[in-house]
Amino acid sequence: MTTSVTAIPPAPSELARQHFAAEFTSETDCWDVHEALGKGADFVLVDVRSPAMFAKGHVPGAINLPHGKIVRSKMVEWPDDTIFVTYCAGPHCNGAARGALRFAELGRPVKIMAGGITGWLDEGFALAASKTA
Repeated sequence: MTTSVTAIPPAPSELARQHFAAEFTSETDCWDVHEALGKGADFVLVDVRSPAMFAKGHVPGAINLPHGKIVRSKMVEWPDDTIFVTYCAGPHCNGAARGALRFAELGRPVKIMAGGITGWLDEGFALAASKTA
C-alpha cells in the first residue's frame, strides 16, 4: 500500500545528506542558542519583532531590531564578520526570515533561530521583559 508519505520516494541518501547539512548553515535551534548564551555567545541574537512585543517578553540577551529597521547604517555598530541570529514569534511568523534576508542582503552572516519565542517557551526557557520604548 502506498501512502501520501511514500508516493514520492525519499531522495537518494547523498542528496538528503547535502540538503540537511545545508540547513545547518542557515538555521540553529532554541536549545543551541540557550546553551551558547550561557557560555558567552559568539553571535548577536536579534529579536525582529516590534518594540512593544519585545518589551512584553524576549529571549534574554537579545537586542531588538525590527526587520524593517535592519539597514546598512545600523550595521556600523558591529564588525563585518559578526554573526547575527534572528528570531520572531514562532513558526507561524516569517519575521525571522525577513530579518535574515535583510542581513544577507547587507552581506552579513546570519542564521535563523528555528521556533522563535514559541520554540523557546516549548523548551522551558524563560523570557525577559522590559519597559516599552
